[in-house]
Amino acid sequence: MTDKSDSIDAGAGLATPAVNLADEQQISSEQQVQIQWQGASELQNPLQRRAFLRNATLGLTTLGTITALAQGTGTAQAQGVTPPSWHRSGSGFSNYGQADTEANGIIRWISANPAVPGEGVSWTPLHELEGTITPNGLHFERHHNGVPEIDADQWTLSVHGQVKRPLSFTLDALRRYPMESRIGFIECGGNSNTLWHETPVQAAAGHLHGLVSCAEWTGVRLSTLLVEAGVDPEAQWIVADALDASGVMISLPLDKCLDDVLVALYQNGEPLRRENGFPARLFVPGWEGIVNIKWLRSLQLVATPLWSKFDTVSYTDLLKDGHAERMTFTMGVKSLITSPSPGHRLQSGFNEIRGLAWSGAGFVDLVEISADGGNSWHAATLQEPVLDKSLTRFTIAWQWDGKPCVLMSRAMDSAGRRQPSRQALIEEKGVNVYHHFNAILAWEVQADGTLRHVYS
Repeated sequence: MTDKSDSIDAGAGLATPAVNLADEQQISSEQQVQIQWQGASELQNPLQRRAFLRNATLGLTTLGTITALAQGTGTAQAQGVTPPSWHRSGSGFSNYGQADTEANGIIRWISANPAVPGEGVSWTPLHELEGTITPNGLHFERHHNGVPEIDADQWTLSVHGQVKRPLSFTLDALRRYPMESRIGFIECGGNSNTLWHETPVQAAAGHLHGLVSCAEWTGVRLSTLLVEAGVDPEAQWIVADALDASGVMISLPLDKCLDDVLVALYQNGEPLRRENGFPARLFVPGWEGIVNIKWLRSLQLVATPLWSKFDTVSYTDLLKDGHAERMTFTMGVKSLITSPSPGHRLQSGFNEIRGLAWSGAGFVDLVEISADGGNSWHAATLQEPVLDKSLTRFTIAWQWDGKPCVLMSRAMDSAGRRQPSRQALIEEKGVNVYHHFNAILAWEVQADGTLRHVYS
């Protein structure tokens, strides 16, 4: 995948290819001073990658030295004082590692419906994570009636309906089939839905947009089981149902099921957790969360969709022309800046803007950043690997001058789809929509370094 930052001319705010820092180590101190002055000139364009590397590498190293001396660590080391941890043994082993949530404070944020037991969501704290893989304990949850208790020894998955040979699989039987792993995101159709409101909701990025997570899913290709069962020529759809008390049943086109759908048994290398669908769930790459059905019970092949509640009411959008948009399936191209974002406090000078982009239709092909409310745009670097229907991390260097401004990101995918502005999305769909929001997001940086959510 091409580093898009190298394709923008310096006049647009991004420099030509990055400086080789290994080469810079051979530069004399006098030359380094000259480079610093040259970089200061370049940084009249605040989104400037080359100048960031030159100045931040020199300047931030100096800052670290000053901080260390201010704290007295340099003096302590000179006097031979050793860290307390050197004088006693550490803690022992554990059978299963646990995150230190008391120390780092990183947890899912729960938004539950008090009127319906087990109904609600928990949000992935995107603003507190780095990389693209979501830890299992922080993967978002969407439950309609709680997490069911399932005895794995008694559990079976049936494939029936319009097939030549109805089949039933135990968990042990499925584990004997050829396994396939795929990294991909799952996003709830209701993610970001507060942005349909007239007034911007003030909350952390993960509490607005955290109903998306990315993992490595491992399981059996659904097509393998369907071929073994023998699909009747009349069958065009599959009805999948779950074991939870809400009676989730969804209809999936057979073509998709024969393509890339997995019966997932593992998440990030370990068996699925109960809240994420143990013993088995569907992983439907790029499609909205509801069809990635958890606690899978059966797969029935049929000629037409079931038109269940979850096909017709849930995650259906009423458009401005009065028509209902059902079975949206493919998630839109989308991006958001996770750092800096509301809840963070910026320091003036060098910063790195980081965020996530994804698309249900393919690869993220380009992410652009604006630091002036959309008046100008500059290509960000896409961190490798850039994977199909997966979260992609983007970064760009930025020098903040301490003045108020608005940060925005927009993405384009390999299918040619572009992330729309909020105004364009509303003009297309109307104001009665509740799901599938994928418009450009904006954070306003205030003079004191705090950030707030705005529409721009």
